[in-house]
Amino acid sequence: MESEPLNLANDAMEDNDSSGLDLEQQCELEPYEGMEFESEQAARIFYNSYARRLGFGTRVSAYRRSLRDNTITTRHLVCSKEGFNPKPDNAKRRQRIVSRVGCKAHLALKKQTSGKWAVSKFVKEHNHDLVPPDQVHLIRSHRHISGPARSLIDTLQAAGLGATGVMSVLIKQSGGISNVGFTKADCQNYMNQSRQRTLGSGAQYIFDNLKQKQAEDPDFFYAVQGGSSGNIFWADSTSRRNYSYFGDTVTFDTAYRTHRYRVPFAPFIGVNHHCQPVLFGCALLLNESESSFIWLFQNWLAAMSGRHPVSITTDHDRIIRSAIVDVFPGARHRFCKSNIFREAQERLSHSLQSFPTFEAEFQKCVNLTETIEEYELCWGSLLGRYNVIDDEWLQSMYDARQQWVPVYLQDTFFGETSIAKTSDNTNSYFDGFIDASTNIHVLMSQYEKATANRHEKEVKAEYDTINIAPILKTPSPMEKQAANIYTREIFLMFQQELMETLAYPATVIKDTGSDVIYQVAKFGEDHKVNYVQYNVFEKKASCSCQLFDFSGILCRHILAVFRVKNVLRLPSHYVLKRWTRKAKSDVVLDEDKLGSPSSHNNSFTDRFEKLNLEATKYVKEGVDSKNVYLVAMDALREASKKVAAAVYGTPALPLNQDMNKAKDFNLNGNQTGCDDSSLLSQDERIQELTAAVVNASEICEAYRTKLLSILRELEEQKLRISLKVQNMRLNRIA
Repeated sequence: MESEPLNLANDAMEDNDSSGLDLEQQCELEPYEGMEFESEQAARIFYNSYARRLGFGTRVSAYRRSLRDNTITTRHLVCSKEGFNPKPDNAKRRQRIVSRVGCKAHLALKKQTSGKWAVSKFVKEHNHDLVPPDQVHLIRSHRHISGPARSLIDTLQAAGLGATGVMSVLIKQSGGISNVGFTKADCQNYMNQSRQRTLGSGAQYIFDNLKQKQAEDPDFFYAVQGGSSGNIFWADSTSRRNYSYFGDTVTFDTAYRTHRYRVPFAPFIGVNHHCQPVLFGCALLLNESESSFIWLFQNWLAAMSGRHPVSITTDHDRIIRSAIVDVFPGARHRFCKSNIFREAQERLSHSLQSFPTFEAEFQKCVNLTETIEEYELCWGSLLGRYNVIDDEWLQSMYDARQQWVPVYLQDTFFGETSIAKTSDNTNSYFDGFIDASTNIHVLMSQYEKATANRHEKEVKAEYDTINIAPILKTPSPMEKQAANIYTREIFLMFQQELMETLAYPATVIKDTGSDVIYQVAKFGEDHKVNYVQYNVFEKKASCSCQLFDFSGILCRHILAVFRVKNVLRLPSHYVLKRWTRKAKSDVVLDEDKLGSPSSHNNSFTDRFEKLNLEATKYVKEGVDSKNVYLVAMDALREASKKVAAAVYGTPALPLNQDMNKAKDFNLNGNQTGCDDSSLLSQDERIQELTAAVVNASEICEAYRTKLLSILRELEEQKLRISLKVQNMRLNRIA
């Protein structure tokens, strides 16, 4: 006794049985014992048509073979809900849906000596509800892609349409989805199989090419799933090395797997220190099941030495999402926003035709809202105005908003220089090299051309960074420091944020001593406020806009607070190595190495900030307990002696050593008149000198503060004059 799925050939629907009735008449009949058919296939077609009319699915179940010639002599056609599902395996992550409930309805067939097949038993009753007519087309045994449908799918696929577009044509042509005869998933599977047949021996060609590359480069990594006909992944030594520098954020670009392209190509892409796309590996997706994506991600992770990315961006795809959760549970997964906007054009085509302004407002709601509260209000208002509150796709995208709407993602690093970018998709590494005409046999040569082209562009960016000095627009030491640290592209972005601080005053709204909260808003735009919390001792700040978290570049709001607090150099914790000129070196950046190494200790500002930082550490730690306080005071007294000695050009001794030496002088008589009173007078003079140094430092700091205030006023006045001049020019033109 064996079981097999019911697989109907559509041309067999034309077969007639021995009853002499045509197919339409047969479909109106109910099976009965003794009913005869010309063949087993005719009996299957009849029972399946009967099942479709009533609202249940069928499958082929048990059969018996002849002991004489091993031919099948009996066959059972059963309800698809016959029997029971296997007991669930608790060790498995996901359980199968319960689809079988022990239904006894079936049709037993027996082969006659005449060669015909007759019904030997018929059980009509079911133990479950039957499916209504408008849902029958979803039952597996009633889903078939006919010959004409296959021809049309092949034509539309060759024209570049995906499964969604193909189904739209079929639904329109057949007068409704229930008349198509199969689902989008069936269409997708057929198209995948068709493309695999088209690829033919090309996969073997790629496989052989990769083996040759590995022989030439020991660090070249490749893997093949299930032999040369399965999925293929590879990463050359440059890709693996680049990931060690820039592997904090990754985009898995599956745009080429759409049916507009002849090769299902999928690269892993990052962004380098020049804001250019950089390659982390490539795959050929000949199988797009969840297990295949899991296999791919696991092998990619192995090639990257097991280092997980902070964030990963992919298409909005249920199967890819499940695989990401399985392999990268700690990574922040983002859906490509551009992909969702394209999907919206298909899903909301009716609404877009009825309301031409909907698409622009939809994208504005997603791209331009700056807070979660603002987005929620905008989204609700948008759906209400256009009467699409009940749209299922929009509801599903709202449910997934934390994985694609920018305001929910700005607390995670994605390596993009603006949260408000209208597109979040890294410019594809292979643009201009792989298109709809690229076949699998020329893929590797195009791959090599693309990598060579990208390498040349990176070399050019490195050359420009080293040899073309950026134009500084302010006297700020921070701007000069950034110009020396960052690559040219990143510096220009930082410089823009720094320049914007002139129009963003920072106002204290709460001061607890160690932490100060500032309100920062652009002149004339008080309704758009950002809040910056600044720690005085650690020089750490966090902004409500979260640009630094998202892009790794300080925002204008934090820089405005730094300007108010006279923080004239970028603290080391705000310089990401991945954006610097040394991104590909093994040098560890610390605060002493930021900026120009030769001039760091020669600037008054540098010396003041470093001394101020060290003194603050003593103050902060010295108040914890009385014992620590006394130790800190002794250290400061000794430091004050050394400072006084350095100021007046006399050698200084540690405090305890100086006292002991003075006593020795007195006992030995080598220093006449050197008694306790003279020692006391020396200490008094030292204290006076120290007080004078401190006073002079305070005066210098006061002058410095006043000078910076004047410079700020000049900058603001310059900005106002510039605006007036611009307005005058506009008035003249008008």
